[in-house]
Order: sequence, then structure tokens, then C-alpha cells
Amino acid sequence: MAESLIFEYSVPGRRGVELPEPDVPEAPLPEGFQRTELPLPEVSEVDVVRHFLRLSQMNYGVDKGFYPLGSCTMKYNPKINEEVARLPGFGHLHPHQDPETAQGALALMYHLQEFLKEIGGFAAVSLQPAAGSQGELAGILMIRAYHRDRGEGKKRIKMLIPDSAHGTNPASSAMAGLQVVNIPSDRRGNIDLDALRKECDETVAGLMITNPNTLGLFDENLLEAIDLVHRCGGLIYGDGANMNALMGICKPGEMGFDVMHYNLHKTFSTPHGGGGPGAGPVGASERLAPYLPGPIVAVDRERTVQPDEPFYTFVWPERSIGRVRAFHGHFGVFVRAYTYIRMHGPRLREVSEAAVLNANYLLAQLRGIYPVPYDRLCKHEFVIMGKVPGASIRALDISKRLMDYGFHPPTNYFPLIVPEALMIEPTETESKAALDAFAEAMRRIAEEAREDPERLQQAPHTTPVRRLDEARAARNLVLRYLPASASQPASEPR
Repeated sequence: MAESLIFEYSVPGRRGVELPEPDVPEAPLPEGFQRTELPLPEVSEVDVVRHFLRLSQMNYGVDKGFYPLGSCTMKYNPKINEEVARLPGFGHLHPHQDPETAQGALALMYHLQEFLKEIGGFAAVSLQPAAGSQGELAGILMIRAYHRDRGEGKKRIKMLIPDSAHGTNPASSAMAGLQVVNIPSDRRGNIDLDALRKECDETVAGLMITNPNTLGLFDENLLEAIDLVHRCGGLIYGDGANMNALMGICKPGEMGFDVMHYNLHKTFSTPHGGGGPGAGPVGASERLAPYLPGPIVAVDRERTVQPDEPFYTFVWPERSIGRVRAFHGHFGVFVRAYTYIRMHGPRLREVSEAAVLNANYLLAQLRGIYPVPYDRLCKHEFVIMGKVPGASIRALDISKRLMDYGFHPPTNYFPLIVPEALMIEPTETESKAALDAFAEAMRRIAEEAREDPERLQQAPHTTPVRRLDEARAARNLVLRYLPASASQPASEPR
């Protein structure tokens, strides 16, 4: 059942709130800031509550069902995380408070830094970046600053990026003023070492690696690729978005990565989607630790009176690239991620093992029904081709039809090196029953593709909104609804 727009509930003069009298002297607004019209909906409180409640019930989230969005790690968000984040001592803090009055919060941030250092095998961690993409940019800026300090900033201008890396990697490098060089994959989905060797010279700033890569594969050439880049004077950036496959099993820092961002909103179960909130802390090796964005939390030895009651404060890394956002990061996300790590402790390894097991189980279910372009042991996710032999359907048709079966679609058309790609990530939180139900839906869709392809091509059939013209929407942006006439009331809702 369709839901009307909030503007369609508007009635002139209707109010949802009565504002109190101002408790400060009134001052006129400058003329240039005044509007003659403000075409906002005039609605009552009950109209607003019911409208947005109905919209929320139409929405699909990880609390509602299986969400196999590849490369996004849409795992269940434990509710204990929310309870801890809402504790008054955390929820009522203000970033301008003196550190002396926020010791509990600083202690949590300090220990979260230490946990991430241990999990990733790094010398130091900064919690500053507000998202994975921002952590990525921070890491590239650190690499650039390192080369500049060595007098090689003008010479080292190339960032090598495999074609199986995340799509934000080239953007981050370009924003830092570096030249992006694409490195192809070999037939097994690894970095092509021959192509990499040809690019390794004194102009290389670094290599950006997503491991496991966006094919869901652990790169079999990883250590050799790292060695090749280090030997020519470059550094290694790790995209940690797929860390959910590695916790407690291997540490990127110990494998030779110089800097890596973590996605707290993926690996460590904090809510994400719809633009946030996210968090992309950055871990660094000994040589890049001085360049971390700041400030970071440290123990102030001079102000520590009792050894078991350290005093925490903010400090700046020696050669920091500076702030990458206001204040100290998304603190509520830190609380949730800290809680998740404390709840699991040494069992974090089991999280990754279960994620890998679930992905391989689901891959085995779908193998033979859909083409698998790189058919070997996967890690936390895998990529199939959205094609059915003898049927004229596309990956998008399969995804739209999945919505009729009650499942959120996988990631479509990524990675770009796989035609009609469907990237599927079940995460560790899904049961065998959930995986079996999804596999059965995919089998039925394959049968429908052969017997009644038009049913897929017109899907979804059961959702509040039918298939949209996505290409047209992307090319002709309409970002805000306006009534036909701001001076005339919109029609009453149907």
C-alpha cells in the first residue's frame, strides 16, 4: 500500500507544536536572510508520527531479515551496544568538556585504540576519521607526508591500485594529488605480479590493497606484492573494510601493511546505512605512526597519581597530518564497537571463522545454478554472475525479484571486473536456516528466469513501490519535493 508524501497531508494553519516565548531579547533578522515564503508542510503531531511510523514499517533493515549486501558487512547489531551507548555518563557528554571531567570516555577511547592495535598488529591507532572513506584519505595523506619529509614528495606521485580494490581507493588517491595506476587481476583473482613489477620504480608512493579483495578472495600473492612495493621505496595501504574475515586469524600490520583503516560500522557491529553514522579509525606501523591524524588519547604520566587509576588526555602525534574532522570522532560509535569487542574478547576469531564458513556454505549452494567467475575458496563474501543459461535476464532482475521473496538484494554490478556481478556477504550472524531459505529463493528465481523471464524483468511485484527508472533518476536529480504552488494547499491525502 502506497504512502502519501508528507506535503500531501498539509493543511494551511495546522500546527504540530506550540513554541514557547523566547527567553532572550528578540532581534530582527537581517533583511537579506528573510524569506517571503517557506513552503514546508503544515501538519499535526499525529500526522507526522503516523506518517513516519508507516514509512519505517515499509523499510527493510538487518533487524527485519537477511541482508546480504556484499562488501558492507550488514551483520546484526547487538542491542547491548545500544544500552551501553545510552548510559547517561556517555550520552550526556559534550566535546568541549575538560578532559578532567570526561575520564571515563577517554579511558574507553584509549582502550579501543589499544584493542584495534592488537587486532590489526599496528604500532598506533587514531580514532579521528568519521568513515572508512575518510580513514582511507587520511592514510593516503600520511603516506604523502612521509615521502615529503624524506624529500621525495615530488618524485613519488604514483598510487598503484588493483582492479579488485574498493571503488573509493582511486578517489582518495586522486584527492591527495596522486596519479592512479590500475593493476589488473590474474586468472585466479589475485594481483597480477607481472603487471605490478612493471610499475614498481622510484615514482611509486604506495600500493592500496583490499584483502580479502572485492571478489571475496584472500590474495595468494599478497606477501610478494608487499615486498615488491617496499623494495622500490613505496608504502602499503590496507583497506580494512573486509576485516570481518581476518580477526584473530592474521594481522595486516605483521604482514607488512604500513597503514590501514578499520570500519567500526562493519566489522564491529555498529549500525550503518543511509549516510551514517560510521567510523574509520586508522592503524599505522612504527614509521607512519608519527603522521596519524590527531588528537589521540594517551596516558598522562605526570597527572597519574595511582598506577591503577591512569589520567587520560589528548596528545598529538609528532608529525601529525592534523585533524580530519571536528572534535574527536563519532563517540557513540566508539562505545558500541568497544562493547562488541569486550563482549566477544578472544572469541573474535570465531566471528571471522563463522563469517567465512557461512559464505562458503552459501557459495556451495549456488554453485552450478549461477556462474562463479573465480571459483575457489572464498572468505567472508563471494561474487557470482547474475546470469542464467538460456534466459534473457540480468543481475538487476534477480535482485528485484529477491525483494518479492522477502530478501534484501546483494550488491549489484560490483566489482566492475565481473560482468553482471552479484556480491553476496551473509556475515556470521545468519543461521543455516536463513542461508538455506535465501539459497532456495535464488534457485526458484533461476527456474523462473527460464520459464517466465518477464516476471523477473517486471519485478518487484509485492513492494510498496514498483521498479523505478534508476538511470533516469540518476541523470535528472530531483532532491526536494515542492507543491505545485506554495501558496495553495496540497490536496488532501487519498
